[in-house]
Amino acid sequence: MSSIHRWQKDSLWAGLVLILLLALPLLEPSRVVIDFIIRLCAMGLLATSLNMLVGYGGMVSFGHAMFFGSGAYAFSLMLQKAAVPVPVALLTAVVFCAALAAITGAICVRLKGIYFSFLTLAFQMLLHSIIITWTGLTGGDQGLTGGIPRPVFIGIDLSKTQQVYMFSCVLAVACLLAMRLLMQSPFGYTLRMLRDNEDRAAFLGINVWRVRLYAFILAGMFAGVGGVIMALFVSGAFPDFSYWTMSGEAVFMIMMGGTHVFTGPVLGAALLQMFNDTITRNTQYHGLALGLVVLLFTLGFQRGITDVFKGWRKLLPAAKKGGG
Repeated sequence: MSSIHRWQKDSLWAGLVLILLLALPLLEPSRVVIDFIIRLCAMGLLATSLNMLVGYGGMVSFGHAMFFGSGAYAFSLMLQKAAVPVPVALLTAVVFCAALAAITGAICVRLKGIYFSFLTLAFQMLLHSIIITWTGLTGGDQGLTGGIPRPVFIGIDLSKTQQVYMFSCVLAVACLLAMRLLMQSPFGYTLRMLRDNEDRAAFLGINVWRVRLYAFILAGMFAGVGGVIMALFVSGAFPDFSYWTMSGEAVFMIMMGGTHVFTGPVLGAALLQMFNDTITRNTQYHGLALGLVVLLFTLGFQRGITDVFKGWRKLLPAAKKGGG
């Protein structure tokens, strides 16, 4: 399949998914469903952007939530303190996350394996400490409370839940499509080459550090957009958005959903949200119950759900030939 045909196919699927999401409130106007989808848009972007590093680049980041939290804080602060239009606040948040990713990534991507993972965690904890201690700007451990202004732009009023829902869906689908096209581009295949055999890639003349840095920056930008959606949902920003547990949840999402199928992290985000909601409603032992669920997925499937189905799909033709 040519790159143009692939682009057209992916765009068509994205358009169909967006139409279904926008029509969903007409079929199921429940506030619970709407809130679930908005949170899924945010967490799906966080998980999928992390999978750009983990699944496609072989770089396991333990600090990816620093970009999620940075996007939420930058967006909220621009609306609260600077009183700028929503598109300007969104652009500022993305640029800030890109700059932060460029600075931290320039250091982190020089390392490999567990050293890379823990260095990203160290940067995340540093950012979290700054958020906690800079009370005058960030609100400290209480977060940015009091709500964020939502000025109307091009007829969109984000003070209305329905329009927040539509805005979140459009933003999430557009970002997911962009990530999909990036991973199907020459850049994406170069990133896979580095994951599979870094020495061979370097021998072919590929600048390993530069490609990994670009991937790190792009992943940080898309995670920041997820943080923007979450900031709109909760009308503020909180230190938990950039804490190590949020990065841990992102890792759980891609582990549950799968790393080798593009939509796997989104499925993992949906599953983790459903488990979180169900467990919170039915037991006070949230951590224990969720740990058992994750353990069941890890030991039962030993890989993400979409990876399992992908493996079965490959085995079916071989089984038919064997049977024939």
